[in-house]
Amino acid sequence: MFALVDVNSFYASCETVFRPDLRGRPVIVLSNNDGCVIARNALAKKAQIPMGAPFFKARDAIRQHNVAVFSSNYALYADMSNRVMETLERLAPAVDIYSIDEAFLDITNIENCISLHDFGKQVQNTLWKETHLAVGVGIAPTKTLAKLANFAAKTWKGTGGVLDLSQTVRQRKLMALVPVEEVWGVGRRISKKLNMLGITTALQLADCPSALIRKHFSVVLERTVRELRGESCLAFEESVPTKQQIICSRSFGERITEYQDMREAICNYAVRAAEKLRGEHQYCRYVSAFVKTSPHDPKVPYYGNHAGIKLMTPTHDSRDILAAAVRCLDQIWKPGYRYQKGGVMLGDFFSQGVAQLNLFDEYQPKKNSDQLMATLDKIHKDGVGKVWFAGQGIQRGWAMKREMLSPAYTTRFNELVRAKV
Repeated sequence: MFALVDVNSFYASCETVFRPDLRGRPVIVLSNNDGCVIARNALAKKAQIPMGAPFFKARDAIRQHNVAVFSSNYALYADMSNRVMETLERLAPAVDIYSIDEAFLDITNIENCISLHDFGKQVQNTLWKETHLAVGVGIAPTKTLAKLANFAAKTWKGTGGVLDLSQTVRQRKLMALVPVEEVWGVGRRISKKLNMLGITTALQLADCPSALIRKHFSVVLERTVRELRGESCLAFEESVPTKQQIICSRSFGERITEYQDMREAICNYAVRAAEKLRGEHQYCRYVSAFVKTSPHDPKVPYYGNHAGIKLMTPTHDSRDILAAAVRCLDQIWKPGYRYQKGGVMLGDFFSQGVAQLNLFDEYQPKKNSDQLMATLDKIHKDGVGKVWFAGQGIQRGWAMKREMLSPAYTTRFNELVRAKV
């Protein structure tokens, strides 16, 4: 038996936790460089602020409905997500983290101690008490049905945010009401093809012959159909799978035209990528960098390119990765362009930094590398930017625009909420 716990309007909800004055007011969160709407609370949806709409196009509606607007505060969202997941790990025997605001719980045999609905309410109430975030809980014998139950729990208020689909009768009743495009794993393209075959609801998909699905679609959709029938096909993963690559990239706040500015940006991305690599307890042997101009500007020619370097020895030392990324940049940099975006990618991961050394390898292992990197990571743990490499620069005029950024309420001591008693 699975329970899917999903935070309602996660980004927008995180912004309102520490702002009681925003209760009853529409809230939206913008993408990098304050570009587009990427998150909305329920009131913003009622105000018909479209998801993905460019901020400048939505300004009139924002003013009309008195919408609170925030830049993306990734540090806040990551910390609140950790708090949610830590709470869930106390409440359930096993937790499979699906995304920053969703997790599957393995609650097999838990009904021997408490009813499934009551367990869902307990999860809901505990998370509200400890994080002040509202969640929906969907309970079912498969992951796909749990996703469907969660969708219904958040869509229909009569459920109270918790829906138990452990009984087959309730499963079929719900699937008859849900459009096929709302089924987990069925995208817009597949749903159109299913509609052409006369399959418009989740129940019709569940009752569709396996031979027909196998003939017209992939084995992935067949597995989804089996899950809708109550046959668990998706394994429960308590540990997060090891990443195959790490990419650090952002659109620049201002177009970059000078090599030194681009070099600083690439150095910053390389250092951040190295920190993520160490967080995964991995080493890499492949480093690449890429740059590109805007593909949507008809007035200037487009240019985009990338270059990569294969290291002989796996490393997670920021100095090695930074030096390799700069070498890649030197290969692809062309003056005279207005660059919109750049980034660094790491690949070819190893679980340990051991390999046969080459006499002519330019990047030989550095003495006390692990100890130095551990020290840097410890310094940065409570706030990025205290120690940095000279190549990262100081001014960083190219940095991402976040003009409506909220405070780091939970990760910086000087930005903690102050209460007047």
